[in-house]
Amino acid sequence: MGGLYVHIPFCKKRCLYCDFFSTTLLERRKEYVEAVLKEIAERKNEVEEIKTIYLGGGTPSTLEVADIRRILEAIGTDKAEEITMELNPGDATQEYLRAIREAGINRLSIGIQSFQDKLLQLIGRRHNAKQAIEAVKMAQEAGFDNISIDLMYALPSQSMAQWKADIETALELKVQHISCYGLMYEEGTVITKRVEAGELEAIDEDEENAMYDYLCERLKEAGFVHYEVSNFALPGYEAKHNSRYWDGTPYIGIGAGAHSYVGNVRSWNPDDLEAYIKGGIGYGLQVTRESETLSETDRYNERIMLGLRTNKGVERGAIKKDVKAQIEAGLLRETGDGHIVATQQGLHLLNRIIEDLMI
Repeated sequence: MGGLYVHIPFCKKRCLYCDFFSTTLLERRKEYVEAVLKEIAERKNEVEEIKTIYLGGGTPSTLEVADIRRILEAIGTDKAEEITMELNPGDATQEYLRAIREAGINRLSIGIQSFQDKLLQLIGRRHNAKQAIEAVKMAQEAGFDNISIDLMYALPSQSMAQWKADIETALELKVQHISCYGLMYEEGTVITKRVEAGELEAIDEDEENAMYDYLCERLKEAGFVHYEVSNFALPGYEAKHNSRYWDGTPYIGIGAGAHSYVGNVRSWNPDDLEAYIKGGIGYGLQVTRESETLSETDRYNERIMLGLRTNKGVERGAIKKDVKAQIEAGLLRETGDGHIVATQQGLHLLNRIIEDLMI
């Protein structure tokens, strides 16, 4: 059983913090869809069964419903348990939401980031708080009962009061899943350049940690399971597709810049729109796809890196280094079934802990 990810790189406007592969060349969408369909035809048998499908981006909701339907029909959805699509609140209309539901999408991931208009403007989002709230309500009215929203914290000038208000708004909307990410200042992004120029001031580490701790505490209180560092779900609503990335299940990545993992081989398509379209339509994508074979050491290190991000952790017997010091320091703990998981304090230092346990 495996998953299939389709990357839709088109955006009407590029967010100021984003370093994912994306483009505002919306006029190339039709050509791109044709290339995607060709790659699906070539590759969907690489895993035994497609159980989860995820349309991510970029902004998949920039596509017309007819193209979304063509992509899903090419993949085949009969055995898919979860079909997720990312949605920008600015694209949400009742008609569009009902149409993608009828096309087969059964889970939405709505990129809200904040319910504060000033913060949305600061990070370059093209929707406002009212549209964000309305998008969730319209999705519910359209029949979606598995909705995830993205929120961001540690934004420049963001206060703890604003962050608490965002969490409360999310809870009031009664969504099933919440993904929360601290702002990362990626090299070359507009927001990073503005901080480096002194135009904006980054939140300090203590304040960021306080925001994260409050998030974890409040969502636990509200009945959410903290099943991965950045992900919280009501019981039974954990993201099946994303969980495949963390437990080593095979998956195929379709589209420009998309990555795949099958057996011990990782492969990826060029993060170049023109190269992908030409490869998909004219010459066969095998010409441009790159790959690497993971060694036993690589696979072990990935198991440590991904496993410790989840509430399942890693079997103590599978860890090749002594974890006694980290347990005594309160950074790791052993569960009743013999797994090692990070404590709340350990989550703040997780990258360092993972690095210490790699070989």
